Amino acid sequence: MISRNAVRELLIPFDNSISDECIDKLIVYVDLLLRWNRKINLTSISTPEECITRHFGESFLLSRKVQLSGRLLDIGSGAGFPGLALKLIAAHLEVVLLEPVAKKRAFLKEVARACHMGPVQVIGSRLEEFARVEEEAKFDIITARAVGGLELLVPAAKGLLCPDGHLCLWLGTQQLQGILKANSGLEWMEAERIPFSQGRALLVGARRERESS
Repeated sequence: MISRNAVRELLIPFDNSISDECIDKLIVYVDLLLRWNRKINLTSISTPEECITRHFGESFLLSRKVQLSGRLLDIGSGAGFPGLALKLIAAHLEVVLLEPVAKKRAFLKEVARACHMGPVQVIGSRLEEFARVEEEAKFDIITARAVGGLELLVPAAKGLLCPDGHLCLWLGTQQLQGILKANSGLEWMEAERIPFSQGRALLVGARRERESS
């Protein structure tokens, strides 16, 4: 099992201050991820070290750009990155995970239980269905990592954002250029390069229009 000190060293490039308690939970999460991954396809990564940098480190990078508070919706959660990982370092977040695959939902629920994360809502819907059924739901943060169809995802997600809420996307170079050229109605911050990646970046857009009083 990987040590606390090793976890801290691996997370240094992602500029995250993390407590011993959070590290202990992270280690439990990694162990579950690698054990479940032998039975169901959760990640292509096979070592604890790469799990920590590629999955947890990249998720924690968001703390540089956005205050982690309020309600968070994670689209296509998969193995829980970034949404469930962010719950580790921001326990007060109200987290909703959208994951259509039942076996992955079972994994997410098991991690939340084993890591004593408190209430985490795991929903078996795709974004379009969720937005149609829960059209009154509003979120302070919406995240999506390693998902396609961004030309449909961005406007659907925007409709679920609170005023001044943030849409946070982990993107490749081609996706990044396409999003920046599109008229999304979001105010995009400067993209944050992801350490150790080949051209991938974290892009955050804010919904600035105000609701009428």
